[in-house]
Amino acid sequence: MLTVDSLNQYYGGSHILRNLALDAQAGEVTVVLGRNGVGKTTLLKSLMGVVPAKTGRITLDGTDITRATAYDRVRLGVGYVPQGREIFNRLTVEDNLRMGLASRPGTSRIPEQLYTLFPVLKQMLARRGGDLSGGQQQQLAIARALASSPKLLLLDEPTEGIQPSVIKDIGRVIRTLADEGLDGHPIAIVLVEQYYDFAAELADQYIVMERGEIIARGRGADMEADGVRQRVAI
Repeated sequence: MLTVDSLNQYYGGSHILRNLALDAQAGEVTVVLGRNGVGKTTLLKSLMGVVPAKTGRITLDGTDITRATAYDRVRLGVGYVPQGREIFNRLTVEDNLRMGLASRPGTSRIPEQLYTLFPVLKQMLARRGGDLSGGQQQQLAIARALASSPKLLLLDEPTEGIQPSVIKDIGRVIRTLADEGLDGHPIAIVLVEQYYDFAAELADQYIVMERGEIIARGRGADMEADGVRQRVAI
């Protein structure tokens, strides 16, 4: 579903991403791990087109999207949940979800499956986003990204600042999305995460980053044997 080849990114004179190469398959969760400041968020921003790639190639389902704008990537099937959620605090939950339909025809409806995945949102459609708890806002941010029925979902630290019960709910949703998507078609998920146990439970494959490079990769089932916990310990 996603292929990244020789991706380089710079901020000013700083070389942030260094010749990154990775593949993410439909039906799998690809976990990106590493200490703070190694380039994980920059990687997701580059995949989304928020930060244009300096060099390299990004392909989505056979289509080269390296130079595509962020909104064109959404139309082509990329969903993005940024770190910090970035919902619209003054808009209602329903209007936040409708924002996720911006790339679809005006007659498009909010997918009912979102309320199956996140029942709390249906109860709070008329409530303003800023009035929700942190966990509810995170669920809203994920649902908003899913409203356009993406083929690829990018998640940047969805457990940050979230209570344990909601973390479990989000984990179940991520697994369901990888396996079934919204309509029975598995999607590819790239998950940037600091919470090792959460990442290890979900990972079909993993990559570990350090100083903008991938220093280790493998199957999720092998993370403990590969010493990944020690590599990412702060």
